[in-house]
Amino acid sequence: MPFAYYDKLTPARKRIYRASDAIARLDPPKDFAAGDAVDAIAAALLAGDRPACERACQRLTDALTRGYGVPPIQVLVLAQRPSSDYGELHGLYEPEEGKQPTRITVWMRTAQRQQVVAFRSFLRTLVHEIGHHLDYEMYELEETFHTEGFYKRESTLSNALIAMMANPPPPVASRKGRAPPVP
Repeated sequence: MPFAYYDKLTPARKRIYRASDAIARLDPPKDFAAGDAVDAIAAALLAGDRPACERACQRLTDALTRGYGVPPIQVLVLAQRPSSDYGELHGLYEPEEGKQPTRITVWMRTAQRQQVVAFRSFLRTLVHEIGHHLDYEMYELEETFHTEGFYKRESTLSNALIAMMANPPPPVASRKGRAPPVP
């Protein structure tokens, strides 16, 4: 079922939306092994070490882009999320423009409380932004939309990366105190 904004799209953009929505999985590249980079992201977040987090995110992103055979992405990890009346910005994807390379920016601290972002949320944000890049470069979509398929791809890749860790964090408890089902 398309999100509400689908009805406002032009017929051409609806076709792109449906193409994106139809892609429901994003598995890691064949023979992919980068659990050490995911572990390093978790460790850097735990230590509140922004430069180490940025290096680990770049290593993971480089491994993913090589594995998928798409152009590289520059990763920036900044300290505190920007915020406005609309809320906090978690991540930002900026396609290549002129001499500026494709860039992803993610923030490791919340805007209001300045707390380090939880590992799973941070990783999912990084994967989300990589997903926008893959929409353009791997799936060759003319636009990148937030579709149910997009969020399913984000989830399958994030979960696969966590499963590669030497010591994956325990599942997050649901609001009712139970562990969520494993997809």
